[in-house]
Amino acid sequence: MKSFNPPIRTLMGPGPSDVHPRILSAMARPTIGHLDPAFVGMMDETKEALKYAFQTENDLTMPVSAPGSAGMETCFANLVEPGDKVIVCINGVFGIRMKENITRFGGEAIVVEDDWGTAVSTDKVEQALKDNPDAVILAFVHAETSTGALSDAKTLCQLAHQHDCITIVDAVTSLGGVELRVDEWGIDAIYSGTQKCLSAMPGISPISISERAIKKLTDRKIPVTSWFLDLNLVMGYWGEGAKRTYHHTAPVNTLYGLHESLVMLSDEGLENAWARHQKNHEILRDGLEEMGINFLVKKEDRLPQLNAVFIPEGADDAAVRSTLLNDYNLEIGAGLGAYAGKVWRIGLMGHTSRLENITLCLAALKATLNK
Repeated sequence: MKSFNPPIRTLMGPGPSDVHPRILSAMARPTIGHLDPAFVGMMDETKEALKYAFQTENDLTMPVSAPGSAGMETCFANLVEPGDKVIVCINGVFGIRMKENITRFGGEAIVVEDDWGTAVSTDKVEQALKDNPDAVILAFVHAETSTGALSDAKTLCQLAHQHDCITIVDAVTSLGGVELRVDEWGIDAIYSGTQKCLSAMPGISPISISERAIKKLTDRKIPVTSWFLDLNLVMGYWGEGAKRTYHHTAPVNTLYGLHESLVMLSDEGLENAWARHQKNHEILRDGLEEMGINFLVKKEDRLPQLNAVFIPEGADDAAVRSTLLNDYNLEIGAGLGAYAGKVWRIGLMGHTSRLENITLCLAALKATLNK
């Protein structure tokens, strides 16, 4: 058995995205204890930087020591009780996963379904809220990674609050890449991932929980069924101040990487990051359309950092992706569900969202298709 040396790839799939060299360097720094005062100070800085990224003042804003799927489960495990009626929006794979969490925690899922590749219908959600006055939660995906569709989180949250529902929002692909304003829009529970637009490594899930959601958590009739994800316990470790209660051994070096990514986001400026993703999407879009490659999602609902495009007629999906990987060290993503074999998903997230990567992708794709 020998040391593993991975090939150097350009990651333009649905995630992970390219990790910036500054972040890789940060992760190589000396490991210290997860209760070391120096590490505790870094934890506080990380929390404040996540508040900036989420645009929130929520005290309960922190990174979960596991990937985005654990952030999702954290929100549902803490906020869904047996018998709770939850309206869940499904317009792709990750809405389906939300529904799975609801039923596993004993909730009743009221499904609002839209075609894959379209945004969540605010009209359908409004009707579902009217039809189910006893619903307590509205759950939806802000940026559906399986299709590249972006939904109107601001309007959906307004509708939820008009009907006395709290909201759970999947922002795994949207955080740092498109406009997202937790406090202004009234998002109550939100989770994301580090491996997309934050340019960091997989394995951490930033979350933020509002006072409305905390009240539902503290009013629970039964304990949270997951010990590891119980926010009542985790906040003893991620709470304010120097004194922390041991809960678990944090992934120290991975959190160094997240901290560095948030330093970089602050240096660039959040709105500048949003603008960069949009500008680079337009360059990629124009190049793909010149090649006759069309988008799955209509322009007004399109996610700039995750581009789902139809595979040209006659092209072999797997063969093209294999050639890109083997000949150009370039990874793009396959379609999921009903769109498997029908679309490619081209990511422009975080450090990947650079002009040289767009140039490489367009040239490699054109050469491969011509061949």
